[in-house]
Amino acid sequence: QVQLVESGGGLVQAGGSLRLSCAASGRTFSSYAMGWFRQAPGKEREFVAAISWSGGSTYYADSVKGRFTISRDNAKNTVYLQMNSLKPEDTAVYYCAADDTILAIVVHSNYWGQGTQVTVSS
Repeated sequence: QVQLVESGGGLVQAGGSLRLSCAASGRTFSSYAMGWFRQAPGKEREFVAAISWSGGSTYYADSVKGRFTISRDNAKNTVYLQMNSLKPEDTAVYYCAADDTILAIVVHSNYWGQGTQVTVSS
C-alpha cells in the first residue's frame, strides 16, 4: 500500500508556471513507478506523464510534451510535475498515481491521490 498527497496547485495566468508535488508514504516509494493524470470539468481523466522507479525513463502525453517535466526524489519520497507555458486548456484537477511500471500506470494505476486543482486564466 502507498498513500499519495498532492500539493502545489493554484491559479496562474496563461504562459505561467507551476510545480506540483506528490508526497508518498507507506510501501517503499522507490519501488514504484509514478505518474500524473488530470481531469477537466465534464471530461474523462487523462494521462499526463509517468516516470520509472529509478527516474531513468519518462513518458508524456503529446499535449504536454516539451512543456511539462516529471521528476522524482526518492530520498524525499516525492514526485514532481513542473508545468511551464501553461494554457487555459491545462485547467484541471491533477492526480498523482503509483504502480509497478509506467505501463501499469498508463493502463490502470492502483494507487491515487486526492488531487490538486490547477486553474489557468487567459
